[in-house]
Amino acid sequence: MKTPADSGRSYPARGPRGGAVAAAGDGEFDLIAVDAETRQSIEVLVVDDEQALLESCASLLRNEGFSVTVCGRGDDAQRMIRNRAFDILLVDLYMPRVSGLAVLKTALEVNPETLGIVMTGNPSVESSVSALRAGAWDYLPKPFSATHFEILVGRAAHAVTVAREGARAQARALAPRAGHSDGIPLYGKSAALRRVIELASKVARTDASVFITGESGVGKEVIAQYIHMNSRRSSRELVPVNCAAIPEALVESEMFGHVQGAFTGAVRDKEGLLETANGGTLFLDELTELPLPTQAKLLRVLQDGIVRRVGSTRTDAVVNVRFIAATNRNPLEAIEDGSLRTDLHYRLRVVPIHIPALRERPEDIPVLAEEFLKEFWGQHREPGAAVPRLSTEAVGVLSRAPWPGNVRELRNVIEHVVVLAEAGQELRPEDIVFLDEPGSMVVPPSTGPGEAPPAVMEMDYHSARELILSRFEVDYLSHVVQSSGGNISDAARLAGVDRTTLYRLMDKHGIGRDSIGSDAGS
Repeated sequence: MKTPADSGRSYPARGPRGGAVAAAGDGEFDLIAVDAETRQSIEVLVVDDEQALLESCASLLRNEGFSVTVCGRGDDAQRMIRNRAFDILLVDLYMPRVSGLAVLKTALEVNPETLGIVMTGNPSVESSVSALRAGAWDYLPKPFSATHFEILVGRAAHAVTVAREGARAQARALAPRAGHSDGIPLYGKSAALRRVIELASKVARTDASVFITGESGVGKEVIAQYIHMNSRRSSRELVPVNCAAIPEALVESEMFGHVQGAFTGAVRDKEGLLETANGGTLFLDELTELPLPTQAKLLRVLQDGIVRRVGSTRTDAVVNVRFIAATNRNPLEAIEDGSLRTDLHYRLRVVPIHIPALRERPEDIPVLAEEFLKEFWGQHREPGAAVPRLSTEAVGVLSRAPWPGNVRELRNVIEHVVVLAEAGQELRPEDIVFLDEPGSMVVPPSTGPGEAPPAVMEMDYHSARELILSRFEVDYLSHVVQSSGGNISDAARLAGVDRTTLYRLMDKHGIGRDSIGSDAGS
């Protein structure tokens, strides 16, 4: 590791979200995203049996204003930790007598809020996974540059600062109902869902990148919200990005921002979603739909946090972002067909979470149906009106349905039921309206050509119109997606709308390419 020549660097003012702002004249940036006073209050312990590296790291950190303690042996470090709490621990993985993981374990036992960064000269996937499973906040392969080291410690310092803002208790507190956190519903009782929640709870306490997989509508964004709200970053923004819904020509501008004059219509500088998410979490939904050039630029941000806006010739910001990615495709198939970069996949897939399809956990269906019934009854009816109840037969019909649209489809079906139901009514199987086969809705028969079903005629105009339009949209969307073989671009052309509009409508009704019976790409 080389020592920087500019150790006396000054730190410019920061933007309102903590994003880096250019220093006057020289274009340098503050890579340690906290002010000098805060750095002085952050206690850092560096543990490494390599004396030269130990001294170099300590010198760099002291120049930045941190309170630094050094130690050359793991057992001595454990004794120090038991007598004094540290905010950040930098520890070598392989040391004689007591390993870095043992030191990390002691640090987390004494102070669970300690951010542990594990360093190693023998980096591998196995060692990185072992470190993260042991509770490490991040992983630093040797040899590393001074800039890389500075950025990583800066991120850790920023995380400590955010945790001190008073949101820690709120972020970690679970609501009284099991499976809830800060208003985020995770209804269900299946062992499969419990395992997902348990893993999400564990990874939430770290800053590790998470890759969520599962069919359309299983609740990938809900799990991303759960992770964010139970992390140190919960007081900052969770920025969701539907990679499939952004027009390809605008993807880079939306993600990275742009400078004035970068292209026609760029009348002013604009920060991108990465800067918006600084200090918080960026949720990249449908990652495999992100263009490959944008994936390459995103990989650079993952590695060093440096953002360069479209049209810029310099570094515009250094961001501290936690990444959560998701896709309804098999990532390995996406890599094979060239729609996902291998290096980006493995950089984001530090902790993989797979959410099973709803049909694979039928015991969750009655729980979800009851919760959605109460939720939508409260939305569509006057307070105090008796909530309808599902009969045993209706629950059986719901539990046996294939649910190609998963939880999102079940949610839509229950809302349709609520719109038609009477106060206190016992709901029977014939009251349930859902997508039976692609392009075919199970609905009450009409009384004649062009006439609405009798039940709809008893509703008020706006509710009846909404229900009829909703049924039409499901039928039409299912038809065009199926006719195009699951190719979303072709389906959009067939429908005469852009891809963004088509994806929005499909999301609204819980329709995914996999639910239509095709795994063709877009």
